[in-house]
Amino acid sequence: MAVLGQDARIALVGCGKMGEAVLSGWLASEAAPAGTLSGESFIVVEPTEERRAHLAERYGVTAVADVSDLDGCDAVVLAVKPQVMPEVLGQLGSVDGLVITIAAGIPTATYESVLGPAARVVRVMPNMPLQVGMGASVVAAGASATDADAQLVRALFAALGTAQIVPEDQIDAVCAISGGGPAYVAYMIEALRDAGVALGLDAGLAEGLALQTVGGTWRAMDASGTSPEAMRTSVCSPGGTTLAALAVMDDCGFKEMFAAAMRAAVDRAAELRGDA
Repeated sequence: MAVLGQDARIALVGCGKMGEAVLSGWLASEAAPAGTLSGESFIVVEPTEERRAHLAERYGVTAVADVSDLDGCDAVVLAVKPQVMPEVLGQLGSVDGLVITIAAGIPTATYESVLGPAARVVRVMPNMPLQVGMGASVVAAGASATDADAQLVRALFAALGTAQIVPEDQIDAVCAISGGGPAYVAYMIEALRDAGVALGLDAGLAEGLALQTVGGTWRAMDASGTSPEAMRTSVCSPGGTTLAALAVMDDCGFKEMFAAAMRAAVDRAAELRGDA
């Protein structure tokens, strides 16, 4: 795995919710390689003066208005929205070094075509829980990136939750499962709350029960290494209420619905890229 030493300089271009979550998570981590980084390691590019002042004061970083001050950085992290990325890439020009992007939907080849063959591009698909140190991220290396680059980026994002290396052609499926996953889970909690209200429960009580149940189930499964199938089976009593509810879900095509929804997300990703 490549190494970022204590003297490493990292440019963070864009520091909104996800960018700041990456910055704060790396600075809070004690595990290598993130644990070697400090506020002095970062040059943050943010166009808003008030935002730059906040970041500099809170994290001890150098905050600049544009990408013209990024010479000599060991790595560039691109954390701007996809619609802004073409402008940012044009401002960067050619890059000789590691480029990490967390923007959704843009393949590594697009970066390489603008930044040049010396840019070692590694694409990361994180999800929203990264903002609370519970992200599920995957890492895909571009044509010029090395295995060491991919391992370094995986280790950096593992400090923000979990991170795995995958082939780039699996990114759309990952985006469908974990990228959109927080919305699906929130929708399920919403449905459980509304069902509880229909059964006579107070909305706040029903929502609180649903939230605690989702979080508690994950924690129990993670702590014990229990599979989803084993957890589901352990909760069900023969002929009981949970089996009655699950039978209705099966009759309504619960698993088939999810399979169709994930396919729709993958197909839409292809449409947005112009592949379909």
